[in-house]
Amino acid sequence: MGIPQNLRVKRVQSWLEENGLDGLLVSHLPNIRYLCGFTGSAGALAVLCGEGMLFTDSRYTTQAQVEAVAVGVRVVAGEAQSGAAKWVRSAKARHMGFESARVTVAAREALGRSAGPRVRWHPVRSCVEAFRSIKDAAEIQAMREAADLGSAVLEEVLPLVKPGVREVELAAEMEYRMRRRGAEGVAFETIVAFGERSALPHARPTLRALRRNELVLLDWGAILRGYCCDLTRTLYLGRAPAKVRRWYQAVLDAQMAAREVLRPGASAGRVDAAARRILRRQGLARYFIHSTGHGLGLEVHEAPRLGRGQKDKIQAGFVVTLEPGVYVEKVGGIRIEDDVAVTPGGIEVLTSASREFLQL
Repeated sequence: MGIPQNLRVKRVQSWLEENGLDGLLVSHLPNIRYLCGFTGSAGALAVLCGEGMLFTDSRYTTQAQVEAVAVGVRVVAGEAQSGAAKWVRSAKARHMGFESARVTVAAREALGRSAGPRVRWHPVRSCVEAFRSIKDAAEIQAMREAADLGSAVLEEVLPLVKPGVREVELAAEMEYRMRRRGAEGVAFETIVAFGERSALPHARPTLRALRRNELVLLDWGAILRGYCCDLTRTLYLGRAPAKVRRWYQAVLDAQMAAREVLRPGASAGRVDAAARRILRRQGLARYFIHSTGHGLGLEVHEAPRLGRGQKDKIQAGFVVTLEPGVYVEKVGGIRIEDDVAVTPGGIEVLTSASREFLQL
């Protein structure tokens, strides 16, 4: 069983009392979903110390009443945030937090007009995100199933990796197969990059056709029951040169080193440093140009960040990616990415797609 949404709302209410605020206006949709279960595309959630109220428009009247059982629901004609601000004024709240990383300057000004001069708005950063970073058993189960779904897709598409296939075609096939297996959607635009284009960490698929003796980088993710998976595998069409095989082994060793360090109490920066140490020994450190990983959940990028110098302590309940890589301009790139849940006693690797260097 997961944490009931009404208890999630109560955690925010306790946080408000501890921080001297009367309420929090939640505008980021994943945070709204986490707190009250509402999955619509327009809404605002006002959490006061005594109650919570979801504001949305008439498109979601029935849906909100079915999903958001932990809070009240009000359907408004205008902007949801303005409706919430007016309600805050009528509730005589005086000190309200707002998600400063999610609210534009224009929206902040509109809040002031709607709530009136007696309400003071205080910027709040990462309140709900901090709660979201620690997953409960039901969330981890959803992510385990999403990872199983994503892992199965690799085996399905391997027969399609052959000369002449285009990056866009292979990306479309992967996304189709995720949907066919029950995914609600893709966690991000699928990355397929051939040859020298695999040196672009976030390459967008093009019409480029695959040729023999080239690297193939695949990065994909599915959403299942709202939760994301995120995998990367690197293949080779043909017999890879010794240099490329050595690079692949170095990246795999770097990931394994990061796994060994990923435990409750370790710093996020230490996990990153473990991966970099391996690549440095192989003379590849300068080709590792991003962080070792990131949190995963209702969004594909969440806290924590497993990057250089990060001080955050790893906690049981975190689900993170481990994705070291090397990217050599005009040659190609190699990345291996898996999803890992942190447990009280260690870790559980959620993704099961083969990490063997496949040479097709």
